[in-house]
Amino acid sequence: MTTEINPNAAVAPAPKSKRKRALTILASVVVLAGFAWVLWYVLVGRWHESTDDAYVQGNIVAITPQATGTVVSIGADDGMKVNAGQVLVQLDPNDARVAYEQAVANLANTVRQVRGLYNTVEAGHADIAARLVTVEKARADMRRREGLVATGAVSAEELAHARDELAAAQAALSASNENLARNSALVDATTIINQPQVKVAAAQLRQAYLNNQRMAIVAPVSGHVAKRSVQLGQRVQPGVALMSIIPLEQVWVEANFKETQLAKMRIGQPVEIHADLYGDDVEYKGKLSSLGLGTGSAFALLPAQNASGNWIKIVQRVPVRIELDRAQVASHPLRIGLSMHADVTLRDQSGDVLATVPQEKPLFTTNAYAKQLADADALIEKIVKDNLPRRRG
Repeated sequence: MTTEINPNAAVAPAPKSKRKRALTILASVVVLAGFAWVLWYVLVGRWHESTDDAYVQGNIVAITPQATGTVVSIGADDGMKVNAGQVLVQLDPNDARVAYEQAVANLANTVRQVRGLYNTVEAGHADIAARLVTVEKARADMRRREGLVATGAVSAEELAHARDELAAAQAALSASNENLARNSALVDATTIINQPQVKVAAAQLRQAYLNNQRMAIVAPVSGHVAKRSVQLGQRVQPGVALMSIIPLEQVWVEANFKETQLAKMRIGQPVEIHADLYGDDVEYKGKLSSLGLGTGSAFALLPAQNASGNWIKIVQRVPVRIELDRAQVASHPLRIGLSMHADVTLRDQSGDVLATVPQEKPLFTTNAYAKQLADADALIEKIVKDNLPRRRG
């Protein structure tokens, strides 16, 4: 059987290689991805530095007694909210109360004794005036007798007695002057309120009052209680931590960036922060408040000794402090030690690397103890006033 070939039939084109097409697509994807990455880096990436080595930090205010005592009540426990000035721990006040009452009585007694000193000075002036009259009288008597001795009207013995009386009067005057000088030295240029003995007694009362007030251990700041270790009946000493208060509205983030990431970081640059607690659903806005003055290893309890033995270079990390928006922290509270992700925007290069202006005002203050001394001063003023001489109607 003979097969006929049609000369007009078209020759079918050879199929393209699937491998070549796949490689072409792959190369195109790689080129586009590389171009996109370069474009992203030029426009965005080079202006950002980020790290996951970031954690929440805050002020941990230790509550310590200022006086020795036995715990009789505890007013707060872990996790509780407390306000500044609230009593956290009450110590047995009996001993301090007795010392306080003794100081009150001592001040009142001292004021009355000092009043006696002022009266003694006044009496001393009157006594000297009387002594002066006596001296002048004795001197006049002696002069009269001296004129009569020559006529025989007065004996020599009587003149001698007159001279002795004058000497005795002058000696008494001298003694009165010394007594007045001694008593005047205690009250000169003073009033009762600022007389030294009264001021000493007032200082003792002020100390006793403060010791009595310190039997109630108060919160210096508002916050939440943590790490309570004090127990009822415990005998506590000054300086021993009983619990801690953490003001959660004052927290910040400490991000540990590699030393190679710090070249363009400046104080004041904006930071986007995410907490592992809330994930990407919550984004905190912050700003750089300070750049660390040393690496973590430099401030470690046991710093690395790179000059001894073999040495391997390790990229160091520097702590960077990030200030958070308090309104955001209030709506989404954080806890000390939580893990964070920080992303710093580097476009603004106008800030400083180190702080150049010293802090003029205190960063943190408390008025929880200010009223104690004011109350003590008011009490002292009242005791002094109550023990001053009363006007007779």
